[in-house]
Amino acid sequence: MGKAGKGGGKPSMWSGVPRWARTCTIFGAVLMLLSGVVLVGYEALLARYEGAVGKADLFGDQAAGAQERKSDVKGPLNILLVGTDPRKPEDRPLADSIMVLHVPETMDRAYLFSLPRDLYVDIPQFDKAGYSGGAGKLNGAMSHGSVVQGQNPSAPQGFELLAKTVQNVTGIERFDAGAIINFTGFQKIVDAMGGVDMYIERDVRSEHREPDGTHRKGNPSGPGYIGPQAEYKKGNQHLSGWQALDYVRQRYPKNGVPDGDYGRQRHQQQFIKAMVKQAFSADVVTNPIKLDRVIRAAGQSLTFNGRGNSVVDFAVALKGVRPENVELIKLPGEGIGTGSAYRGERLLPAADDFFTALKNEQLDAFLLEHPEFRNRNK
Repeated sequence: MGKAGKGGGKPSMWSGVPRWARTCTIFGAVLMLLSGVVLVGYEALLARYEGAVGKADLFGDQAAGAQERKSDVKGPLNILLVGTDPRKPEDRPLADSIMVLHVPETMDRAYLFSLPRDLYVDIPQFDKAGYSGGAGKLNGAMSHGSVVQGQNPSAPQGFELLAKTVQNVTGIERFDAGAIINFTGFQKIVDAMGGVDMYIERDVRSEHREPDGTHRKGNPSGPGYIGPQAEYKKGNQHLSGWQALDYVRQRYPKNGVPDGDYGRQRHQQQFIKAMVKQAFSADVVTNPIKLDRVIRAAGQSLTFNGRGNSVVDFAVALKGVRPENVELIKLPGEGIGTGSAYRGERLLPAADDFFTALKNEQLDAFLLEHPEFRNRNK
């Protein structure tokens, strides 16, 4: 019981879970953006989904409804996807996962890459929040930018500073859309789909969960946890909601992830692709009730800004992008300092070459010369 594919019990996924909300929560936006072919023809469903998606001015230009709706969405596109873990309203939000989805002019494929949340960067001055600028970890940009005098922090305002910071890092001049995804309703998405089938590249043991899904007990003699561990075996597995979220959370070598946070990023990207593939399956597409549940659950976890275009406009525009045409990218990086002297992560010079190829619409040629940038499922 409780191993990958066995289901386990049904504990509350969120009770007692510390802040993490890693890249897996990005699925809500990726599913939405890459499922246009599924949605076309379901007019009533589209209207319900559009109404379920939160809207906000994520780029500081009043784009959330201020511009007239455009007739179409054309490539190339760069879309910033940020996962957060909503906590108390008075707590500043942190960008726990940061991804960019690049769609070339042909609009028939996409490239998805993650930026380490611990990437040590220069965060620009941001007068709205009274932030004077400085060096720090990338995930902190959202926190610094969220400050609103006399009010609770604003995640959309924090997104604006994060977007500016990511633009400086990557050389992307402008994002065409953005989304904030929280994990509050994420388990409902997974379970609404009936779980997800994915290939697990190596045996992984859970740091946080027992085989039946309950939380492991804290270690009375020191840090960490004690007790039996849920296991995710190498090979094709079917994961329920709690299992999927738990699997993509793991990042310690002792639990079977020797490359730490970079391995976790890879597993999260693999999971996203598996989820999108599941959304295209006949089991979902031909079942209006299940499809309705899935996209409404995704919508409830999503705040979107299309800079004049709706979430449905983007979904329809990207109808030609199939899961098998989504290239998962790993950027080369390394830690700055070790142990107590650890300051964060930095990207290696080859990442700049990748960003140049992205800007010049030459990613296919770049990946032929640099196959090590491809994140493989197996």
